[in-house]
Amino acid sequence: MAKPEIEFSSLEEIPWTAVPGGVVALTQRVLASDPETGVATRLLRWAPGADTTPNGVLVHDFWEEIYILEGSVHDLRLNRTFTRGMYACRPPGMEHGPWRSPEGCLMFEVRYHARKDGP
Repeated sequence: MAKPEIEFSSLEEIPWTAVPGGVVALTQRVLASDPETGVATRLLRWAPGADTTPNGVLVHDFWEEIYILEGSVHDLRLNRTFTRGMYACRPPGMEHGPWRSPEGCLMFEVRYHARKDGP
């Protein structure tokens, strides 16, 4: 199965849901996904004061591209703050986080797996 075909539609029709992992201050609006592969496109919302310290440093086996639409997040490991308009492209295996977001944040995120037979 692949991501579904979707023509322009209102995001208001897609509910905000809890993000797996136990940080209740994180919610997501999954725009499209493939449950078989974990490939997904989503909005990720951080409530003011969100803290992912309990999840520790993250590493995953997929590519992740993120664009910050609103607010900011502070990387506790790097001691750097990333703000609205900033972009990240993380290859599989890249360490990132944990994070805090004192003011809250809204991110656009795309996750995908690289093809093994080329681009």
